[in-house]
Amino acid sequence: MFKRIVETDENLASLFLRLGLGIVFFPHGAQKVLGWFGGLGFSKTIEVFNTQMHMPVFVILLLMAIEFLGSIFLIIGFLTRISALGIGGAMAICASVAHIQNGFFMNWFGQQKGEGFEFHILVAAMAIALMIAGGGRFSVDHAIVKES
Repeated sequence: MFKRIVETDENLASLFLRLGLGIVFFPHGAQKVLGWFGGLGFSKTIEVFNTQMHMPVFVILLLMAIEFLGSIFLIIGFLTRISALGIGGAMAICASVAHIQNGFFMNWFGQQKGEGFEFHILVAAMAIALMIAGGGRFSVDHAIVKES
């Protein structure tokens, strides 16, 4: 089963998809976990998400792990399918809970109440493509499969 999860070929499309998705999500995870990029950091993120958004602590920890570790795993191409599933799933939930009511478009010009869900569709599409194809060229997944 593990071999099926990491199985991939040397396609370049997966390389660019996972690097793009991983690089975009790393700052989101680093904000929550480390307080980098103007983020709240570990304890404050838990506090705010728990008190203001009424999220259970285990869900907040899962989200933080998905965004932080999942993004790093995508960048190096380790457990690509699982990382993509986590990020895609987290963004689908985030879109349905916090963005769908704001319409489709992102708030480019500050003229609407919040951000729409168009970004989330792009993330979901990238994640689905990675779940299908795997990590591609220059991934740890490919090295694991090549070794066995």
